[in-house]
Amino acid sequence: QVQPVESGGGWVQAGGSLRLSCAPSSRTALRIDAMGWYRQALGQQRELVARITFDGTTNLADSVKGRFTISRNKLRDSVYLQMNSLKPEDTAVYYCNYKVMMREYWGQGTQVTVSS
Repeated sequence: QVQPVESGGGWVQAGGSLRLSCAPSSRTALRIDAMGWYRQALGQQRELVARITFDGTTNLADSVKGRFTISRNKLRDSVYLQMNSLKPEDTAVYYCNYKVMMREYWGQGTQVTVSS
């Protein structure tokens, strides 16, 4: 089992930046096929924000392209989300997700609040 642990959320004014980090709670010998960030705003469904696969392919939601960047430290199985030019509509709980051997593992989530 791989348990992602997020950090780096918080409060920021519109136009500001935050960086989210995610790492497994303990080292694993399993290959992590994909790591990603999802978010869920109040009353909304959880949605994909950004994802990076084992071979380094990335994809981002249209709403964050040009503002957010996903990166990883392959040796540490860590994934990061650099969020710039934040908007109030980015306010949500952000969840880290690992996909390992067709199973998905979720972090507890970290709150990001962007004030106007």
